[in-house]
Parts: sequence; C-alpha cells; structure tokens
Amino acid sequence: MDSLRRARVPRVLRVLRGPWSRPASQALALCVLTFCLALPLLCHRLLYSYYFLRPWFLDPRSEQALQHSYRRGQEALRFWQEATAPTFQTHPEPHLLVTVVTARRTEGRDFHYLLQVMQQLAGLLASCRGRRCAQVLLCDVESSPQGNEDAALLEGRFRTVRRSVEEKRRRSTEEVNMFEREKRDYVFCLQKGWEILRPHNVVVLEDDARPRPDFFPVVQDLLTRRFSQQSLYIKLYHPERLQRYWNPEPYRLLEWLGLGLLASSLLLQVLPYCSSFSFTPRHLLFFSVYVMVLVELVGRHYLLELRRASPQLYAVTPATECCTPALLYPGNASLRAARYLDGSFCVKGHAKDMLLFHMARSVPGERAHSLEPNLVTHIGAYSSVRSNPALPSLL
Repeated sequence: MDSLRRARVPRVLRVLRGPWSRPASQALALCVLTFCLALPLLCHRLLYSYYFLRPWFLDPRSEQALQHSYRRGQEALRFWQEATAPTFQTHPEPHLLVTVVTARRTEGRDFHYLLQVMQQLAGLLASCRGRRCAQVLLCDVESSPQGNEDAALLEGRFRTVRRSVEEKRRRSTEEVNMFEREKRDYVFCLQKGWEILRPHNVVVLEDDARPRPDFFPVVQDLLTRRFSQQSLYIKLYHPERLQRYWNPEPYRLLEWLGLGLLASSLLLQVLPYCSSFSFTPRHLLFFSVYVMVLVELVGRHYLLELRRASPQLYAVTPATECCTPALLYPGNASLRAARYLDGSFCVKGHAKDMLLFHMARSVPGERAHSLEPNLVTHIGAYSSVRSNPALPSLL
C-alpha cells in the first residue's frame, strides 16, 4: 500500500510540473510575477512610474512639496536679509554668464522662488575653490525695485538690470498677449547681458529654475564638446513626466530598443552559468521586450538619474519643443536667438519655446540639443504669466 502511494506522488508531480516546464508557461509566469505583483508593490509611490497611485498619493505629495518649497523660500529670505550674505561682482567678457530672468509675481510670493534660485547659485559659486565658475546677472523686467521686492533685496548682492521708465511706459501702452510680453522680456534680458558684459557663453535661467549641485561642472563639460559650438541652444530642462520612452521622439525609441537588446544579451550570457539554459533567438526577443516593458513601466526618469554619477555620462539628444526654464547659449548664440525671437510674434500655442524650436529646425546651419537628466529643478508651482489652479499639482 505504501509503495503504491509513493509511486503515485511522482506521477502527480510530473502531471503538475508538465505545463510549467514549457518555455511559454515559464515566460507567462515571469511576466505575471514581475508586472502584476513585484512592480506594483515596489513602484506604486514613484511619481513618474505607470504604477503610481495618483488617487491615493498625488494630492499628499503635492501638498508636501508645497510645504517644503515654502520652508526653503523662508530660509532663503532670512539668508539674503543677513548683513553677512555674499556679494558678487561682474567683469567684462566672462567665460560663462548666468542671466536670471525675473518678474513680479502676484501669486506664490511667499515661496520666494527667485531667492531660492539665487541662494543655490551663491552656494555653487562659493564651492568653485578659488576659480570663477561664472558671473551672474539679475535681469528684472520690471522698471522699479518696488515692482519686484525679491529682486530689490538682491540688488546690492548681484548686478541687476531693469527696463527704463520710458521702456516700461511704452510697453504698458501696447496691447499684446501674455506670451508675446513674456518673449519680449526674454529678448530684453538676452540683449542686455550681451551689451553689458560681452560673455563668451550664456546660461539663461528663469527665476523658478533651481540649479542642481553639479550644475557648473556639467555646463563646463558641455562647453568642451565640439557639438556645443555649433548649437543655437542646449536645453538643460525637460519636464520629467514627458521623459518616457513611449514618445514620438525617434531617438528615444532607438535608445529603448538598444537598451532592451543590450540588457537581454547580458542576461542570456549569465543564465547558462546558473542553470541548464540554451540560448535561442526567441529568448533574445522575449527578454528584449521584457526589459523594454520593465524600464518603461518603472519610469525612464529613474534610469536617467543614474547618469548623474559623472558629467561625462549626461546624454545629449536632439531638442524637444517644451520648455525654456534653463537654456545654454554657446558663443554668441544668445544674440542670434534674440534676433530670431525679436522678428516673430508669440500667441497661445506658439510661445517662445516653440519659436526657438522651429527656428533651430528651419534656419540653415542652426541646431538645438537637449541634456538628460535635467540640470535644474523647476520649483515654480505658481506661474507669473499664466493662471494658476487653487492647489498646484506635481503632475
């Protein structure tokens, strides 16, 4: 009787194990475990993942980000109000000029975005160890210090330029939309930076684009690359939510495919050492698709963050349309960009970022590039030129 029972057990195991020993069943089991169990548990709090549970976590995360930005803004305010706050001088023909464009804000003033950005820049400049990483020019598009209190607080610390009263009066009498007004302010700052200092290279930051700690080393590395001197501009920021592989940008699709083939090839080289595994083209195809789906669902943004290990690892790709919080203009490209922008008119759906993008594509000899990952953090939850929601959201 016992021998009969022992004979039945292996037979039952063989029956149960039979279907799962087939490659198709094993592939299905791996996909279910990965995409339906493991990744949802690991990624449901990752903001830029497909698995992010927006109904549960988006509003709390947005509120937390607002509170953090508010505290950082108050700290920046206290920093610049102290008498010991640093002062930065400018000299003609700097190798790199950072122009910060600022305007009066009607909403979100307590967040002091401009003061946060300038405090970060001050810290980065102080860490340059005896050499001048860059010079900074504050471009206030208002005509008087009373129009922008944060800019007035910084006026004794950084060189500041403003519109004249006549320019402001002429500007106020012209009936133009907010997008055209924003473009004209941008052109004014590009032109003033060149007229005053004649810089060799220019970075233009909007007043809510906070530089990351490796800002200057990466910019300096970019300027040593040959392609940069042939560029109209290099974008230093692109919204994280738009960085996915599933995108109409051809280079991302090629990168996605290449990543899948590389990872699957490495995986297939390792598997034979772990088990009795035989390589076939079907395995290469399956694992390529498996890796591609995995990295897309987790989020390309998090893969890009690995490139921060070194300035040389940052990727340079063809520029995309949106947006302009931070742009690098090599050589005299800022003058060319100002001339192109000044000859065009902006409307809704065709703002200055779209104008620059189309100019780089349509003007012979001009090119535009984009840097990945981002070199600045966009901290502006409240816009100075567009209407704002009651509760700004991270997405």
